[in-house]
Amino acid sequence: MSTISASTRGSELAGLEKAVPTPPSSPGNALYMTMTGAIGGIAGCAAKTVVAPLDRVRILFQTQHTKYAHYASTRFGMFRAGASIYREYGMRGLFQGYSMQLARVFPYAAVELMTYEQLKRRLGQHIDDKNLRNFLAGSLCGVISVAVSYPLDMVRVRMAYNTPDGAQQRQSILQVRGRTGLGLFNFFRGFPLTVAGIVPYGGVSFLTREYLRELACTRFAHIAALPPGERKRAGGRRRKMKELKSWAELTVGGLTGVFAQTASYPFELLRRKMQVAGAHDPNSRASAFKVASDLWHQSGVRGFFVGLTIGYVKMVPMTAVFFFTYEKLKAVFDLE
Repeated sequence: MSTISASTRGSELAGLEKAVPTPPSSPGNALYMTMTGAIGGIAGCAAKTVVAPLDRVRILFQTQHTKYAHYASTRFGMFRAGASIYREYGMRGLFQGYSMQLARVFPYAAVELMTYEQLKRRLGQHIDDKNLRNFLAGSLCGVISVAVSYPLDMVRVRMAYNTPDGAQQRQSILQVRGRTGLGLFNFFRGFPLTVAGIVPYGGVSFLTREYLRELACTRFAHIAALPPGERKRAGGRRRKMKELKSWAELTVGGLTGVFAQTASYPFELLRRKMQVAGAHDPNSRASAFKVASDLWHQSGVRGFFVGLTIGYVKMVPMTAVFFFTYEKLKAVFDLE
């Protein structure tokens, strides 16, 4: 009787173990995907909020706006341009296009990080080289997230570029769509160029971040990693891999931004020019080659890197805050 009872209890325990849901820290389940997407979106919004004024000035420099282009070649030009915008339009001028920025970046960052975590796991089953795996996962997740958010990015760039006489005026989505036969085509100006640029950006970004983070967790763990006693997770659990101190996490994110921005900047510059071309001529269908050719004859190689300095100033804090927020939120919710 006792043998039968023990056997029955064993079966019941086995059934209970099977019934226990996979914890959210497991990358394979739907809850993990939902949570990484949500905290990725929050991290993206936090990062964009920090650099919104710099982003406005950067777009004006990239597109060589007639009102602010002369600041680009001067010392501290980005700050002088920002001061000029503030004097004329107030604080709202520095955040023009910000609402559309958040509407764009939340789905972008959510899809990007959710997709990256899944791709990295799946590619790991077929590719042994983790650097190649991280590069491919970063590139692919970038392409997917751009496809989701590109129309909103177009509207955001137009709003940031527009400098109306009245600070309350805003360029609407219908104006971007246009009243010409092009219609929805206006929302996808420069999209192929964006895809070409996001491959090196996404790939270099996640490759660099994973490499530097692993380096900090191993070779420099004695100064960069949190002591075991401080790596507490939600519910008293602890993460399997080491966590970095805040300054180290921010440093890794900032350096990631430098490498990624350098690799993709010429593509980004051409894309911005194509996006704002429709603001002057809605019927314009200038190709990427035509825009690049004109820029080459006008400014040479240097023209492809106009505004790169402000790009660094923006990208370092943005990527630092982005990955820092993402990692800290993963820690709060006990996600691997």
